[in-house]
Amino acid sequence: MPIKMLTFKCSQNLRAGDRDKRTQPRGAPEAGHMMQVGLSLPRSPGGAAGGFPVAERAEGHNTGHGQEMFGSSPVTVVITSEADTWDIDASSCLGCGQFVDWDRMPDPEQQAHIPRDILSKPPKELKKLAREGYWATSRSLRAQVYHQLIQQVACRLVTPDALVYRDVANRLFGKLSVSSHPLPEFLEGCSMPTYCLNLEGVMALKKILICVGNLFPDITYSPILPSLVALLLHYSEDEAQCFGNISRLIASNAPHTSYIDQSFLAHQASCMTFGDLANKHCPAAHKLIASTSENVFEVYSEWLSWLFHDLPFNYAIRVFDVYLLEGQKVLYRIALALLKQYRLSVTSAELEGTDIKADLQAFVQNIAEHVTIDKLLERAFGIRLFSRKEIWLLQMANRKALMERGITMVQSRQSFHLAVDMQNFSSTIVTAQEMRIIWSWIPERFSLFPPLLLFSTSEDGCSLQRFYTCCEGYEPTVLLIKTTEGEVCGAFLSSDWSERKKSGATSGFFGTGECFVFTVRPETERYEWVFIKKPELAKAVPRSRQRSPSPSPTSLLSSSPEGRSTSSNRLTVPTPQRRSRLSPFLAIRHFLLPSKTASMFMSGSREGIIIGGGGGQALSLDANLLWGRTEHCETFDNPPLCQENFKVQLLEVWGFQNA
Repeated sequence: MPIKMLTFKCSQNLRAGDRDKRTQPRGAPEAGHMMQVGLSLPRSPGGAAGGFPVAERAEGHNTGHGQEMFGSSPVTVVITSEADTWDIDASSCLGCGQFVDWDRMPDPEQQAHIPRDILSKPPKELKKLAREGYWATSRSLRAQVYHQLIQQVACRLVTPDALVYRDVANRLFGKLSVSSHPLPEFLEGCSMPTYCLNLEGVMALKKILICVGNLFPDITYSPILPSLVALLLHYSEDEAQCFGNISRLIASNAPHTSYIDQSFLAHQASCMTFGDLANKHCPAAHKLIASTSENVFEVYSEWLSWLFHDLPFNYAIRVFDVYLLEGQKVLYRIALALLKQYRLSVTSAELEGTDIKADLQAFVQNIAEHVTIDKLLERAFGIRLFSRKEIWLLQMANRKALMERGITMVQSRQSFHLAVDMQNFSSTIVTAQEMRIIWSWIPERFSLFPPLLLFSTSEDGCSLQRFYTCCEGYEPTVLLIKTTEGEVCGAFLSSDWSERKKSGATSGFFGTGECFVFTVRPETERYEWVFIKKPELAKAVPRSRQRSPSPSPTSLLSSSPEGRSTSSNRLTVPTPQRRSRLSPFLAIRHFLLPSKTASMFMSGSREGIIIGGGGGQALSLDANLLWGRTEHCETFDNPPLCQENFKVQLLEVWGFQNA
């Protein structure tokens, strides 16, 4: 990977406090001579970089600036390669703020009286204060809060601390000598924001990361780590304290949560999880991205970079405030809020032929032009996500799917996500472009795999028994229907149709809240489980409580074209018995639902199939797969997906290759 190079001229006009502490790379020329360094240093508002005025570029070198201006706060990004080395000076000076270039810090917030008992307040009140930006009223308060909060993080029994750091740093770098050390391998290809650190802070950042690589050999990929260390350094007394705090975040073992992804597999799983959440909570933005980008996952894979690379310092530090108290879930919320804000600022016409990934990055870098940090956080916390446990279950399911796809813990970064093959895809119902949009709605762990045609009435005939035979053994599946009027609709069905047999002679509903129904023509729209939009209606089920099945209906569906069940509101919701490969994410056993009609996902019998229930059925088909009906239902809160009574022209079922 190429290294960004800048040419600097050393200056003797250093501040008095920096003159003795200045760290020069090994072999650097004396002040007043030209030198080239393989990293970009922070610029002061007057144009100086780390205390050095920038000379003109060396003749013959086509190099760019080593920093980008993000809003009102400049952020410097260092791009390094595995072969890069750093010149390290082991000397350091104690004192909170010693690593900060104060000329580059955003204007300080209004000072306020800080109660002495602030750190003893209960967690709920601390969360409220952090969300409102209370820590920003005092630099010393923020430093104290950070240190205390991190010391309370549950972590592994043996976790390196400040004393260990001093010992290892002395061994690696020597007490007074200058040594050259390679980058840790887990930083290969990762960018490194230094925010408002001065030259000494940049050197401290490097030393800490080298020691992390030395003491945490299990870390194989962690693009977020440099940013977190850089932010902590702004509020640390010395390198050792910063190292001790970041070590606790790395070694956290709190249940159903993690602070820092430490492998390519974990990082990609979190990116997939964000994709799932964006799909559910930002449908307008997701639809826009899916229609203009060939690979939605590639766009979403940058979600952490939006927060800890592209945001200006005064935004990123407020994100860090709430992150320390609330963990990774809060990062999902803020990134979703950014995505929603982006959707408000662009139109489909503006994105024609645009690199949407780069456009999103530029939008986040200039976020101050669109929304204040307070308003952004307010919108983020207005997004009602499911519980931390449910999100963790989804992340574990995505992780498992990646492992099945061959992605490993130590794999280097690569592009692996498979979109629908636009050249070779063939369907009698939808175009490749339409299928790509449908595929973007599917949970990430399944959309890793290309579509596989399982059943088609044009090839397999209009037989319900043949439908079951072809589809059993596959989960999930996508059902597509084209009516004789040319309308196209369908459903994503999370469970194997063989689940219908587990109720014995009776018929009941099965599946999970990941099921959804959709329309393709004349309009493209998706309708998800009602509790995704209104999670406050459902409560988590205590472990001691079990759901009990209700009486089964006497009839599912009449065989006449006008027929429909008169007892649909009494269909059962048996306790789902899931295969281990499918995640329990959004399984109804995790929720106390106000009505059983709100969890009627899919049902099948010899008389026909039903999708969605309660007050009506989203889709129902007869045993000949010729006639169907669509209505509003409580499960998906959908309008009729086409003409209420329709005749089927074509029907297809798609599975997932190698899934």
